[in-house]
Amino acid sequence: MSTLDALLSRLPHLTIRQKVLVGVVIPVLLFTVVGVVSYNYLIRLEATLTLMEGADDLSNTILEIRRYEKNYMLYGHDEDFDEAQNYTAQARKTLAEMAAIARDGRAKNAMARLAVALDGYQSLSMSLHPVKPGTEISQAREELRQTGKDMVDLSLDIKNSERNRTFRLVADLKRQLFVSGLLITLSGIVLAFLLVRKILRALGTITRATTEVGQGNFKTLDVPRSGDETQLVLEAFNRMTRELERRQDQLIQEKKLSSLGVLTSGIAHQLNNPLNNISTSCQILIEEQTECDPAFAAKMLGNIQQEVIRARDIVKGLLEFARAKDFSLKPASLDEVVAKAFRLVSSQVPAGITLSKSIPEGLVVDLDAARMQEVFINLLLNAAQAIPAPPGAITVSAEADAADNTAVIAVEDTGVGIPEEDLGKVFDPFYTTKEVGKGTGLGLSIVFGIIEKHKGSIAAERNPGKGARFVIRLPLHGGAKNSEQAGR
Repeated sequence: MSTLDALLSRLPHLTIRQKVLVGVVIPVLLFTVVGVVSYNYLIRLEATLTLMEGADDLSNTILEIRRYEKNYMLYGHDEDFDEAQNYTAQARKTLAEMAAIARDGRAKNAMARLAVALDGYQSLSMSLHPVKPGTEISQAREELRQTGKDMVDLSLDIKNSERNRTFRLVADLKRQLFVSGLLITLSGIVLAFLLVRKILRALGTITRATTEVGQGNFKTLDVPRSGDETQLVLEAFNRMTRELERRQDQLIQEKKLSSLGVLTSGIAHQLNNPLNNISTSCQILIEEQTECDPAFAAKMLGNIQQEVIRARDIVKGLLEFARAKDFSLKPASLDEVVAKAFRLVSSQVPAGITLSKSIPEGLVVDLDAARMQEVFINLLLNAAQAIPAPPGAITVSAEADAADNTAVIAVEDTGVGIPEEDLGKVFDPFYTTKEVGKGTGLGLSIVFGIIEKHKGSIAAERNPGKGARFVIRLPLHGGAKNSEQAGR
């Protein structure tokens, strides 16, 4: 295959249209050449068959001359002499017609010798006319007999020569048709192989790439500098892939802002508590500023600072979630990322539904904290919406899998679960089981895309009687060493 590729690289870079045209023109030209050559062979074969037929007639005519000659020499009848002269004239005519179309040198030479023999035979026969029956055989009669025998031998030689030439032409035509057919077949196979291989390779590459795009992996293709439609198609596909990736990032940001709107009301409620505590502590200090015990004042100021830090952390988490920034993998504690997601969604989880986590503190994963936080927020909100009425529970657990060096994260709920027929479609864009107006179907699709960017995987499972379960696998930071620390 490498030899074929090297050969292809030396060929001129033609477009697919030009290759199709070449693939049509070359067989047509080959068929034309084969047709012309075969037609020429047929013309020659026709001439040879004509000569062979003439040679057969000539041989029969000369035999008739000899027959009448013998009768004349035996009985002396003038009728036999006249018949012999008529057949001689007919032989001359047939020989002249054959000589006019003869192409073979040996046959022409034999015809010339036969013409001389006919002339000599006629002269001898005329010199012996009239002949008397019963006379002794003279030298002239012996020469006539020998000349007649030579004429028969020459006619048979011409006949055999043309027959052999016919056989040779038929054999050459068969060989030429076989070789031409073989060349046409091979050229057709090679041209079809090169063309189909070129197109199918590009189609196979695009098929695999579209499958990747369908799974949320927007990677560009290596474009060969072929200078044909394949290069143009792949370049257009790469532009489409980059545009889809940009649009997906926009969708992620819009989904994030949508989630931000859902979280804002809960965040406002969460901020009320620290603000009320700050306000109360400030009022106490203002009212008792002249009589306030320094230790009590310090305690109030400490409360104020604590509540400010609490409020700052809430706002900081919200801003980190909302901020759009480039994807960047950094080592991060999985427990801290999940804890931040819990704080942001806690106000949206109805009373009676508990949030719990079981994650080793030493479990460190290479991830983009903001985007992974978005994954957990989407999964937690979906889990909360899947529990029709409290009580219920949502659990996030994780452990290190040393066998394949990954962190295995499970998000489980006690809701209604996922129908069996929907398990393979939950990550498809715009697919949702919620009522119209209550879901866009983008949440889990975005989750899938983010996990793919982290070189991980996510799968949806149905636990009978226990709700839904999403299992995420992410590469561990630091390999086996981190696995051992996380397991302690």
